[in-house]
Amino acid sequence: MSAVLAAAVSRAASLDDERQLAELRRDVEEEVEAAVRDGDFRVRALGYQAIGRLNFAQKKELLRRGLEDESPACRGAALLSLELMSRGHPGTVNAVRPLLHTLSNSDPNATVRRLAVLALKNGSPAQDTLTLLAHLADDDEDAELRRAAAAVLQGLKKKAAAR
Repeated sequence: MSAVLAAAVSRAASLDDERQLAELRRDVEEEVEAAVRDGDFRVRALGYQAIGRLNFAQKKELLRRGLEDESPACRGAALLSLELMSRGHPGTVNAVRPLLHTLSNSDPNATVRRLAVLALKNGSPAQDTLTLLAHLADDDEDAELRRAAAAVLQGLKKKAAAR
């Protein structure tokens, strides 16, 4: 596993200065690119985590790839980064909304499904998302997913009403 990248992710959590964060991004840009292409899912997951922690806006397309990764750990890391980067930026979620719908509705991993639902909270309150969340809140067999979907649905409804 990339010790340099792991240290950068850890250091990023303590940085408040955008200039220092930009320097850190520049220092590890190649590491991130290599990590998300690695054969080891643990290294790829670290790469996807780094994108969010370092607020690598120019690496959003790599997150899309992470959402489609064969490993649930990688999909989860990409979803956490997407959620982090989309706070206050609904376009980040809106750009991958269909993929988030698919993950929320049919990913074989329950945790990935819940993370996809949670990422949807930062997007726009589109009718198709509201419909999906209502369905999941009412009918899914996973109680945690039902609770998450209901909470996100209520938040998006409030967002829609405020418009």
